[in-house]
Amino acid sequence: MRLGIGIGWRPEIAAEVEALTGIDWVEAVAENLCADHLPDSLVRLRERGVTVVPHGVSLGLGGADRPDPERLAGLAARAELLGTPLVTEHIAFVRAGGPLTASPRLEAGHLLPVPRTRDALDVLCENVRIAQDALPVPLALENIAALISWPDEELTEGQFLAELVERTGVRLLIDVANLHTNHVNRGEDPAKALDELPVEAIAYVHVAGGVEKDGVWHDTHAHPVSAPVLDVLAELRSRVDPPGVLLERDDAFPPGAELAAELETIRGTLRSAAPVAGAHTGAPRGALARPALPVRTPRPGARDRTAVAQTALLSALVAGTPAPEGFDHRRLRVQSRALAAKRADVVAKVAPELPEILGDSYRPAFLSYARSRPMNGGYRRDAMEFVERILVSGGLPDPVAQRRLTHWWEDRSGPRPPGRTTRLVRAARAVLAGK
Repeated sequence: MRLGIGIGWRPEIAAEVEALTGIDWVEAVAENLCADHLPDSLVRLRERGVTVVPHGVSLGLGGADRPDPERLAGLAARAELLGTPLVTEHIAFVRAGGPLTASPRLEAGHLLPVPRTRDALDVLCENVRIAQDALPVPLALENIAALISWPDEELTEGQFLAELVERTGVRLLIDVANLHTNHVNRGEDPAKALDELPVEAIAYVHVAGGVEKDGVWHDTHAHPVSAPVLDVLAELRSRVDPPGVLLERDDAFPPGAELAAELETIRGTLRSAAPVAGAHTGAPRGALARPALPVRTPRPGARDRTAVAQTALLSALVAGTPAPEGFDHRRLRVQSRALAAKRADVVAKVAPELPEILGDSYRPAFLSYARSRPMNGGYRRDAMEFVERILVSGGLPDPVAQRRLTHWWEDRSGPRPPGRTTRLVRAARAVLAGK
């Protein structure tokens, strides 16, 4: 199936996306959609014949645990609601700890790279099989950007992806911006990765912007697409005609005219890089159906070994435990700061009242909280625990802001046992009320 040229649909630019001409399809973050009804903007786009593909971010198929049935059911429900031809997710882990390691559950709040080892590949392949069996449409997986490299990897990215496709029949979502990111951050050649991976398995392609700071490329999705990323897109197009290409933008949204200009630049890059007539290139599969391949279970102990390794890394990043052996300590610090900043940004979107109440002190206060409190229950719970931390530790010097923050917490705490935090919040409210 050909998708054509598309753009990532986000609520902040819904009107701009609807106004764009020449858009064949859009991609929406699955977790931002309700499972039983769609935003009006997506309804209108679908009525115009625009395909909508749900893009998941929370399954963590590269994690040591088997996929959560509830998360899979939620993704399946969104696929059914959208009538989509496929769904997509990431080759990443997003949480660690728990029963496999008899340790507290930790959430990364972002996508982290899996080690390119045989153990990790075994686990990923079994997880992908589980997901494929639970989804009503084919699955495509995205390569991710990374700030850090695992020591003692056994496969290159291209080899890892090629074997994943061979063993599971899964399709690929190739993010050329992520290939560029890994070139800058990990010294990996995008052309070599494209040579090694099965380009005929590509379902579609992501293009996005980023920025380089102190020799590290940050895949921000908040900057214009750079020339080096377009060069990687051209490299890919010289090998294969991808069924779809999509522009991603997640923050610092520009006017619609700038989005349209970026889309036209992408179209121009694809036209210019197309091989001359008669040149031999790989041809994408015409059907998205998964071939029947033999199931291979992970080697004994693969999940346990993967769990221990991923938990040690995530604990170092979010809980301040010692860095596992073999990692670049400077890069781990960069990744740790990036995860904390991501948490602050997402909590500000989930609970926009908090930056409004706290003003300029919101970000430093949240980053201080994040250094000592790993996330273990999602962003809404993270927001609640951040506010609890403020209230328990003495509150705010401004009584008006203190009152607003207390009301905010009480409105969202719901029916819960009157534990220490609840008693302190009630006591604070009583004092403010002059009782």
